Amino acid sequence: MARRLTTFSKLLITLVIVGGLVYLGNYLLNQTEWGRSLKSQAEQSASGGTFGDPSSGADDDDVLTVQLVTWGGYAPGLYFNNGAEPNEDSRFYKEYGLKVRFVKNDDLQSALNAWIANEYDVLVQTADAFPLYTFPDDIQQYKPQVFMQVDWSRGGDVIIAKRGINSINDLKGKRIAVTEPAPSQTLLISALEAAGLNYSDVTIAAAQDPVVASQMFKAPDVDAAVVWSPFDMEAIREVAGSKVLVSTQEQSNIIADIFFAKEAYIRNNRNKINAFYEGWMKAVAELNTDPARQEQAAAKLAAFLDFPVEDAMGAMSVVRWSSHGDNKDFFGLNPQFQGVKGGDLYDKMARTFFELGQAEKIAPPWRNVINTGAVQAADRVLSGPGFESESAPTFTPPTEAEKTKPALANKPVSINFETGKFTLTENAKTIIDLQFAEVARSFATLRIRIEGNTDNVGSRKMNMELSRKRANAVAKYLQETYNMDKNRFVIVGNGPDKPVAGCEANQSDECKAKNRRTDFQLIGS
Repeated sequence: MARRLTTFSKLLITLVIVGGLVYLGNYLLNQTEWGRSLKSQAEQSASGGTFGDPSSGADDDDVLTVQLVTWGGYAPGLYFNNGAEPNEDSRFYKEYGLKVRFVKNDDLQSALNAWIANEYDVLVQTADAFPLYTFPDDIQQYKPQVFMQVDWSRGGDVIIAKRGINSINDLKGKRIAVTEPAPSQTLLISALEAAGLNYSDVTIAAAQDPVVASQMFKAPDVDAAVVWSPFDMEAIREVAGSKVLVSTQEQSNIIADIFFAKEAYIRNNRNKINAFYEGWMKAVAELNTDPARQEQAAAKLAAFLDFPVEDAMGAMSVVRWSSHGDNKDFFGLNPQFQGVKGGDLYDKMARTFFELGQAEKIAPPWRNVINTGAVQAADRVLSGPGFESESAPTFTPPTEAEKTKPALANKPVSINFETGKFTLTENAKTIIDLQFAEVARSFATLRIRIEGNTDNVGSRKMNMELSRKRANAVAKYLQETYNMDKNRFVIVGNGPDKPVAGCEANQSDECKAKNRRTDFQLIGS
C-alpha cells in the first residue's frame, strides 16, 4: 500500500525542482550563445537600445533597412522616420509599428553586394538604369522588383557646355564627358534625340561618375559634360564662357528614382512594404502642401548627408517628390495618363544598353520587374490634397517673338500629306508618335514650335497658308492624343522659304521631298 507524502516532503521536493530550474536557467542565460543573445536583447529592450543603436545591425529581421544616396529626393522618408535610425518618435513606428533604418551608400556596386548579402532590404536606383540590375543571371535569381517611385529629377542632372555651343544640335561632333552606363547617359541620349542626333554623332569621354565628369569638363579637349548639381555651378565658374545647356528642369520626365527589393522579401514582408509606402506617401503629401514642414525635412536630410541645412534645401528644390497619384501614373495604373511612365524609361534603355554593347542581353520587360501591391493597397486609404497626381504643365498663349526665338533643339521630321491637303494620314500620325511624341513628353515644360515647310510647286501664297495649316494639324493631334496644352504650341508656316541646304532650287524630286517637311523645335516659355 502506497504511503502518502507528508507536507514537509512535498515542500522539499518542490524546492529541489525549483532549484534545478533556476540552475538550468542561469546556465542557459550565461553559459550558452543563445542565452547571452536573449539576455542582451532583453537588456536593450529595457533601455530602449533596440531603436537607436546602429550596432543592432541590418540583419535584424524586425528592421526595414533602406539604402539611400546623396540626393534631395529622400527627405520625405527621413522626415517621417524622424531621422535615419529606428526610434520611438518615428511615425513609421508610431503609426505602423514599423522600424526603419536608412543607410547612406553612394557606391552603388557596394550597395548591390550588401543587398545580395541581405545587409540591405531595399535599394535605390533610377528607372532608366534599372535594366542593368535585372539582366545579369547572378542578380536575376533574386528577382529584383520595383515597388515605388520616389521622385523625378527636376534640375539635379545637367548638361553643361562651353562657349559656342548654344543648342543641343551644336553638340554634333563634340567630345562629351559622361558616365557609362548611368542615368547621365540616358539624359544625353534623350537630349540628342530631341535634336535628331544619335549617340554616335558625338565622341564620348568616359567618366567614372558625374563628379569626375565635371572635373574632366575643365580640360581643353572636352566640349561638354553631363554632371550632377551643384557640381555644374563649380565647373561653370572655372571655365569661362561655359553654361548650362539643358537640365532635368527642362527635360523634366527622364530621370525617375525608384525603390526595389527582392521578390521573396516583398512576398514575405508585405505588411512592412505596404506600411513603408503608405507612410512615405503621407510624408510627401504633407511636404507638398505645407512648405513650413520642409524646414523640418531639410534638417533631417542635412543631418543624414552631413550638409548645411541651406544645402539640403537646395538639394530638395531640384526634385519632384512623387505622390501616390504620381505612382499610379508611373506604374500604369491610371488608364487616362498620357505622360511618361516607368515602363517607357526602362524598356527604352534596356534596348539601348544592349544595342550599345553595355548589356549582354535585353533585360526582362517592365511588367516582369514591378510589384504594384503597395500602391494598390494604399489606394483604398490615401486620398485628398497632396496625394493627387502632378498637374500637367500649363502655358500662356504664345507671343509673336516666340516664332523667331532661338531653339534649344531642332528636329526635322518628314510628314507626308496628300497634295494640297493638310489632313493627317494614319501613316503621318504614326510618324509623329514614333519620332516626336516621346520628346514632347520628356521635355514637358518647354514650348514646341512646329514649322511647316513646302516645296516650290504652286504659288507662294498658297504654300504659306498650306504649311501653316499642316503645322497646326500636327499640333492639334499632339494636343488631343497626349493631352498637351494648346498654348504650348507655336505655329509657323514657312511655305517654300526655308529649303534644306543643297536643295534651295528644288532641283529634283528628292529635294522636293526633303523640303516637304515639318520641323519640331523646343523653346523656352
